[in-house]
Amino acid sequence: MATAADTAAMRRAVSLAARGLGFTSPNPVVGCVVTDASGEIAGTGWHQRAGGPHAEVHALREAGERARGGTAYVTLEPCDHTGRTGPCSRALIDAGISRVVVAVADPTALAGGGAGTLRAAGVTVEQGVLEAEAEAGNTAWLTSVRLGRPHVLWKYAATLDGRIAAEDGTSRWITSPEARADVHRLRAGADAVIVGSGTARTDDPQLGVRGIEDAVPPLRVVVDTEGTAVRPGARVLDGTAPTLIAVALDVTAEAPEGAETVRLPRAAGRGLSVPALLEELYARGVRSVLLEGGATLAGSFLAEGAVDRVVGYLAPALLGAGPAALAGAGITTITEAFRLDMTEAVRIGPDLRITAVPATAPKER
Repeated sequence: MATAADTAAMRRAVSLAARGLGFTSPNPVVGCVVTDASGEIAGTGWHQRAGGPHAEVHALREAGERARGGTAYVTLEPCDHTGRTGPCSRALIDAGISRVVVAVADPTALAGGGAGTLRAAGVTVEQGVLEAEAEAGNTAWLTSVRLGRPHVLWKYAATLDGRIAAEDGTSRWITSPEARADVHRLRAGADAVIVGSGTARTDDPQLGVRGIEDAVPPLRVVVDTEGTAVRPGARVLDGTAPTLIAVALDVTAEAPEGAETVRLPRAAGRGLSVPALLEELYARGVRSVLLEGGATLAGSFLAEGAVDRVVGYLAPALLGAGPAALAGAGITTITEAFRLDMTEAVRIGPDLRITAVPATAPKER
């Protein structure tokens, strides 16, 4: 049974892991705290970038000889394979760690098994400490592993009556500067940001990250079924980040300079196949997606069961008319409503940010 000291150390490891968000993909974020034989913290670390040393290695280097006979608290089961770095299970054994406390078991066939290797070497292993907190911090990577597609976070901004624009189409700005700055935090944590052709035409978004130090710009994806929405001079072609334009298989036009084209099958109804798009992005190493617009594209993702989290920014304003935040989701009656569990409600400037997840989790493949 976890002690108060175990919980405190693991909570710090979870906090450390969060520092890697936006930098480690396609690998997970991981945090590690090493205590010496007397229980004092001797070293801390987190996975800082893909291909770099893992969290355990950073923490063990800081701890040095104090790690011998100590405990390692790790948010994800130590890896048990040699890739661009060596197995963390072996590093812990070689450092003389006597006990390892793990929050979440590694679900991958390639890297999993570290706990077994540690136990075989005589190391005490305990699992499940702050599992829910560690899972929440690593939800994008865990979703991608379990479902075989990127984790999808749908973000929208609306008035209290659910309008994302006025009747004449104007939408700048519904929410406050504080809320818009918070959106850049979401972008900085995503591998790709996606908009549809309507948003590309109406807003000409740049889809970059501003105000986040050392942020890695996400891949900018425009779902442009007919290949007509992104014209030369569009802001997504500014060269500050890679841009991918997804068009239908039968569209012959090439992407304008500054972007790459990918051709995908059409959906049974309108637009492109959402599963095909996510499969393509996954093959490119994308493990987390921020879906920003618009209403019809969001409806297509929702209809396919491909929305894993929703973040809505609600402004204290009313419009009475104009487009709604969601359209084309295939919902015709109240019994078909897409039910969510709210996980957070936070005031951002004058606005309210609500975070929710599907009440029924998507099925694993």
